Formats: sequence, C-alpha cells, structure tokens
Amino acid sequence: MKNMLRLGFLPAVVVLLLALLQGTSLAQQPSPDLPPEKAKQFLELLSDPELKAWLEGKIPAATDEPGLSISEDILSLEAGIRARIGALGAAIPRLPEELARAAGVVSRDVNSGRPGLVMGILAVLIAAGFGAEWLVRRALARTRSAVVQEDAGQAILFETVALLTFALASAGSFLALGWPPLLRRIILTLLLAFIAFRIVRAAARLLFAFGGAMSDPSDRPTPLFESEASTRFWLWRVSLVAGFLLFGWAIASLMPGLGFSREVAELAAFLFGFGILATAIDVVWQRPDGRGSLVKQSFLTLFLIVLWVAWVAGLLGVLWLGIFALVLPTAVRGVGAAAQAFAGRSKHSGAMGVVLNVLIVRGARAVVIAAAVAWLAYIWRIRAASLAGSESAGFLITGLLNGIIILLIADLLWQLSKALIEYRMNLAHGSSADELARSGRLRTLLPIFRNALAVFIAAVTVLTILAGLGVQILPLIAGAGIFGIAIGFGSQTLVKDVLSGVFYMMDDAFRVGEYIQSGSYKGTVESFSLRSVRLRHHRGPVYTVPFGELGAVQNMSRDWVIDKITIGVTYDSDVDLARKLIKKIGQELAADPEFAADTIEPLKMQGIDNFGDYAIVLRMKLMTKPGTQFGIKRRALMMIKKAFAENGIKIAVPTVHVESGGETAAAAHQAYEASKKSNAALEVVRDTP
Repeated sequence: MKNMLRLGFLPAVVVLLLALLQGTSLAQQPSPDLPPEKAKQFLELLSDPELKAWLEGKIPAATDEPGLSISEDILSLEAGIRARIGALGAAIPRLPEELARAAGVVSRDVNSGRPGLVMGILAVLIAAGFGAEWLVRRALARTRSAVVQEDAGQAILFETVALLTFALASAGSFLALGWPPLLRRIILTLLLAFIAFRIVRAAARLLFAFGGAMSDPSDRPTPLFESEASTRFWLWRVSLVAGFLLFGWAIASLMPGLGFSREVAELAAFLFGFGILATAIDVVWQRPDGRGSLVKQSFLTLFLIVLWVAWVAGLLGVLWLGIFALVLPTAVRGVGAAAQAFAGRSKHSGAMGVVLNVLIVRGARAVVIAAAVAWLAYIWRIRAASLAGSESAGFLITGLLNGIIILLIADLLWQLSKALIEYRMNLAHGSSADELARSGRLRTLLPIFRNALAVFIAAVTVLTILAGLGVQILPLIAGAGIFGIAIGFGSQTLVKDVLSGVFYMMDDAFRVGEYIQSGSYKGTVESFSLRSVRLRHHRGPVYTVPFGELGAVQNMSRDWVIDKITIGVTYDSDVDLARKLIKKIGQELAADPEFAADTIEPLKMQGIDNFGDYAIVLRMKLMTKPGTQFGIKRRALMMIKKAFAENGIKIAVPTVHVESGGETAAAAHQAYEASKKSNAALEVVRDTP
C-alpha cells in the first residue's frame, strides 16, 4: 500500500507545483474575436503555395531523443492543466448570468410558470413509492420479525423486495403519464439518484448488521462493529458520501441541458466533491475504532486534499490511483470478511464445501480488485496515452492492468487446487485396510503433485503476463528448452533419480511409515523429496538414498507377514503332545487383548521338518500384521519353553561324549564350543526385526 500511496502522491504534488508556478496567468481573459475581413485575408494567405512552403521550412523536424520527448510531454501536461484551471477560473464571473438563464429555462420549459412543480412531482412520486413499500413491508412483517435477526439471506431478500417495490411504484407512476421531455429527464434523473442512494444505504446497513465473523455456522450472525455508536458513525458517513456522489452526479449531468456551460457544471461537481472530501477528512480525525497517530492523520488529510486537487486539474488517472490505494486494501479485507462469514453459513460440506468456500472468499476479493482494474483501464484508456504522449505508454499500462487480472485468475486457480489437495490429504482415516492404503498413497503423491502444479501455474502466469506486455515469449520457450536439454545431459544422475522416484510413486512401491529394504539399505520411510527417500534404520541411523540407487525394493510393511519358527526336541519326546501344546499356546495368544488385533492366523505346528543328528525339528507358522510378529514370537517361545518343561518334553541341544583325554578330547571340546557359538548367532539373527 505504501508503494501505491507514493505512486498516487508524487505525481499529484508535481502537478500541484506546476499549477502554482503558472498561477499568475490563469485569470487571463480570451482575446476578442477577429473581424470577418481580417479572418478572410488570413485564410487567403494560408492558401498561398509559397507561404505554405516557407512555413514548412520553418517548422523544426521531429526528434526521437528521449530527453526532448519527456520535456515536451511535461510541457504539454503543464499547458493542459493551465488551460483547464484557466477555463474554470474564467467561468466563475459567469455564474450569475448562467444562473439567471437557467432559472428562466426552468420557469418556462420545466415548471411551465408554476413554481415548485418539479419538487412537487418528485415529492408525490417518492410518497407513492414509500406507500407501496410500506404495504409490502407490512405484509411481510410477521415473517420478517422472526427471521431478519437470524438469517442474513432472508433479510437481504426482504430488503430487495421492499426497494424493488419502491422503485416500481415511484418510477412506474411517473412513466405511466406523458410529460415534456426536459421535465421527464429532470424527474427521472433525480428519482434514479434517490433510488440508488437508498440501495447504497440499505446495503451498508445489512453489511454492518451481518458482516461479523462466526466461529461455527450454527451461531447467530454478529454485527460488523462491536458498538452501536460505531455502526451509526459509519452508516451516517457512508450515507453522506453516497448522497454527495449520487446527487452531485445527477445535478451536474442536468446542468448543461438547463443552459449552463461545461465549466460551470464542473464547478458544481467539484463543490459536491468538496463535500466528499470534508466527509473523508472527518472520518480520518473522528473515527471511533482507532484514529492512529497525529502524523498518520495529517498525512492522510494532505493525501485527500492532493487527490481533490488532482481531480480539479483533470488528472483522473492519478485521482483513481490514489483513491484505490487508499480504499482498496480496506475494501478487499471487508469484502473478504463478509464473504468468509457468508461461506461459514453454507450448509455444503466435503469437496463441494471446500470449492464453494474458496470461490466465495477468494472470488469476492478478486471481483473487487478486478472491478478496480477495469475502471482504471477505462480511465487510462482515455487519459494515459495523451498524458504520456506515446502509444507505447498506453500499451504498457493496458498490459500491466491485464497482468493484474491474470494474476487474480492464477491465484484463484492455485488457492482452489491447494484447498482441494489439502482436503484430500486430511482424509487419512478409513474403515478398511484398502482405504487406509489408498489414503497413504495419496498422502505420498499429492505433495509432489501440488509442488509441480505450483511451478506450472507460476510459469504459465509469467509467460502470459510477458506476452501481454509485448515480450516475445517464443524465444524464451526455445531458450528454456535448450537450457533444459543442456541441464539434462549435465545431470543425468539427477534426472534418473527424479524419473525413478516418479515411477516408484506410480507403482506404489512404498509409502511413508513403511519398513523397506533395498540392497544394504533398510529402514522405515520417514519422508522423500523429488530425488531421494529418507530411511530410518530400526537402530537409529538415517539413510538418504537417491531413487536411482534403490533398485528392487522389499516392502516389509504391506498387508501381512508369515514368520516360520523351528524348535528341536529330543527323539524320546511325544511329538503329538508337543503339537497340542503349541496349538493351545497359539489360541491363547490370539485371544490375548495385547495380540488379538495383530494376529491374522494363530500360531500352529505344521509338522516335523526333518530328523537332525541330535533332534527332531518341529516347524511352526505364525501370520500377523507387518511389524508385530516379533513381539508375538518372543511371547510364544517363552510359553512353549514353559509348557514343554511342565510336560516332560525336552528341547534338544548338541552334546559331545568324550571317552578319552589327549588330543581327541581337545578337538571334541573345540567342536562343542563352535557349535554353541553357531546356535547363539542363529538366535540373534532370528530375533532381529
């Protein structure tokens, strides 16, 4: 906003200084008209070929030097301001004469010799409109008393019906009869101004009453301002500004038809504009919701005065830039808050609710900014080219304004896409394993898609804006393609990593939170970027592995796992009893609340695996959810050892019988120790998750 204030303030100050420097000659009167004979002689001289050739030789050649062009533009701008202010100053002495002439026109052609006819007709029409409106409001009084305070939509509907009734009754009554053309124009213009004033006042009243934010859609709507005094203050100031603006426009537009000159009509418009200026300065110094520092108030007052002076000087582009710099940020925030409150009352939920919320809130703000840009485009299309002195300046300004519209559209698309992606990512819960898996995959892929979409929207937006400014974007696209090819050749590994990651995501090879193994890398997937995956080993180390180095991926956390367990018992053990004990232990573990949710198939014995040198090897199977088999297996082994000991089933261990000492005994002892170390290492490997 500060940059916009500078943009509107500095040119206005320069123009004001130029006007003051040339103020000594503003009141010069135009020279008297030439006699017809001298004018005829002058025209005959201009038609002489020799004189034309001599004049063409005296005209200096046009130059393309930038410094001279800028100085000529400044001089032409200064001359235009001098001429405008001089014409306005010269119109002041003519006010009594034009007022008398206009009074005669009104008395003769409008009132038809009956003083006060216009005001009488206007009063009758307004009374007829109020009467019809009163009847409609009374008919709706029963529902309105119970609904207006609860539902903003119903209140807006009732107010719209009442105002429409007033407009149809008043304007329709006048149009139903035949009137003189000038009288018809005056009555309709003033009546339209009055109807527009009532519409603005009703809209402001509804906004102040229902524009407050709500924490829950079921809550009652709250006023925009906390106190009743603030509401009355702003409603009164809005009414004053609307009255000065609308009735000033009506009177200024009627004055040329009553015999006033264009300069006098502009003086009347400036007088009404001075009323708007006084109201705005009053708001700066008397606003009840925080006046700010003295420096800020003084600066805003000076800024408003400069804007009024710029209007008088004819700098409409500077005027509207300053107005939008001052009003647009507050208007955007206010409209956004009102749209948010309205969207909060919407009954839609899910993806449709997200879309409507973004379209209502961001769309309302975009509409306000787009309306300001469209109005600036209309003003600058008329004024900018002539002020700058070149067509290129007008083309540049049009391109910048179109660029703002493109940015608004891009912002709306991005906010809509981002809101939908975030909404889908938040749906992380499901009632089945398939829904949970699908949600996990979406949480993996959607962040990558969101980043790619942001880059795409930004690139298209920049290229579109540059094309609107007259920049040739085809060389940029070609250069970007060549640069991309060069980067691709220079960073083949990076491209390989990125493409591999895309295909891993498309194949749904792994998700965040799953335990995977690829070659010498294994761990839980914590996160990943465009080129690498981050794995947390179960002992703590973190691996950052490029996708191009993963290769085949072993996912240990998908769907289910089967764990095979083997136990050796002595040859004199009862195998059938061992089978029954293992089955009973499996059923107990499946019924245990600690393991029931993770057990898919309980522990059971599959039979005799083989006959070893010193034991009968029994094979067991356990099916669980991924990652939970280790705890169930440890508990099962403890229970099996205890049950076998209580029922006389011995777990076989290798033994060495030594019959004599010497070297043979030493060799047997070494073999026994090696066997113990081998069994211990095997148990460690089995217990490793």
